[in-house]
Amino acid sequence: MKVLAVHPSGLMYTRVFLRLEPLGLEMIAAVARDAGHDVRLIDLQVETHRDLYRLISHWQPDAVCFSGNYLANIPEIIDLAKSIKAANPRRFLFVGGHSASFTAADILRHAAGAIDCVLKGEGEASAVALLEAAARGGDLLRVPGVVSIEFARGCPWDCTFCSAWTFYGRSYRSRSPEVIAEELASIREPGVFIVDDVAFVHADHGMQIGEAVQRRGIRKKYYLETRGDVLLRNQEVFRFWRKLGLQYMFIGLEAIDAEGLKAFRKRISLDKNFEALAFARSLGITVAVNLIADPGWDRERFETIRQWCLEIPEIVNISVNTPYPGTEIWLREQRRLTSLDYRLYDIQHAVLPTRLPLPEFYRELVLTQQVLNRKHLGWTALRGAAGVASRLLLRGQTNFVRMLWRFNSVFDPRLQLADHEREVTYMMSPPPGITEKPVNVKSFYVHGPTGRRGRRIDDATEKFVDDTRMGTG
Repeated sequence: MKVLAVHPSGLMYTRVFLRLEPLGLEMIAAVARDAGHDVRLIDLQVETHRDLYRLISHWQPDAVCFSGNYLANIPEIIDLAKSIKAANPRRFLFVGGHSASFTAADILRHAAGAIDCVLKGEGEASAVALLEAAARGGDLLRVPGVVSIEFARGCPWDCTFCSAWTFYGRSYRSRSPEVIAEELASIREPGVFIVDDVAFVHADHGMQIGEAVQRRGIRKKYYLETRGDVLLRNQEVFRFWRKLGLQYMFIGLEAIDAEGLKAFRKRISLDKNFEALAFARSLGITVAVNLIADPGWDRERFETIRQWCLEIPEIVNISVNTPYPGTEIWLREQRRLTSLDYRLYDIQHAVLPTRLPLPEFYRELVLTQQVLNRKHLGWTALRGAAGVASRLLLRGQTNFVRMLWRFNSVFDPRLQLADHEREVTYMMSPPPGITEKPVNVKSFYVHGPTGRRGRRIDDATEKFVDDTRMGTG
């Protein structure tokens, strides 16, 4: 079959930063190609809808698959699917990805027949079987929705705002160090983002990968995400990777007060978080942290956060507390959602009632996010990256330089407020609602839990995870 893989358009924050290659979709495309299918991929983060329709018209794919990792992209996917299906009703269309796995029933309802199926869970093992079933007119429901560079997959913790653990059933599986090193050796690009949810949970595995990389003499610039407690526990691993080329680290602090950490079930003390920041600085790498702004914040809280952001050298990203399908707060949040418009679920809009009037909440939010702009974008960034910017401009690549001054045109409280006034064509089904009966979070699991045997970590690391997860460490 001729298969076209489509990554949807970028979201609000990707217009300024964090535009990543569609690794998950590339992995699906790779297994389909290995099975003999003719596969092409289009990324609407950098290309247009017109480019997509032109490609479909000229190439005439038999199947089109969409990556549904981000909830805010769902309306775009549905509209594209309806248009593509109308042009050729016999063309097979399906959607996969993280958010699609939690909202499959809604997607099929909205699509009204334009989308043939949603592939839930990890798609590599099922995509080929699905395509084969579609080609022979078989029963799609018999295909299991089973169970980058990616060193490991899954997360053994259970933060209330995150759906990684409900997606993977709190499993954690690691890949062969030798296979990873071979893949790294085959990558021509100088920069590699390690996409693990939490990098180097298992110290021995991290060291084995590093040693395999070192033996092959591979030199790259590495970027990763991790937790503060993992960073402190496995300091030698991160020091080793600094020698191998680790340059950028993202740490999810989420809060700078004990109450906030408790609400998100981030069971690490403030002192440990700040100790982790100090250690990361000592490595001489660029460090970014994330804080979650709750809609219940008042002016004083925003001001406190702004002052803290100004006092530290790290890049501070501010996201908005958002109950996503698949998260524990989607099930247990006491406050009633103010909107079920997928497009507002991008961690930059408030979908819970705000303590401040909504226009004022957005003004305070953007004023706080402006700290990042003043400290790390514009002329400040250009001075630090003049060589990179010059090389890109000489090649005719202007996106990087334009991005440095794009902040004010994207992060604008008037635009965010106007987004709430858009006509809503597709609305999510609401959460089940608060009841006196206890809610079983495991009912949201995409891949069922397998307990201890589903986590490929040693006993000491398992104990560390349990201690930090339960707040006893």
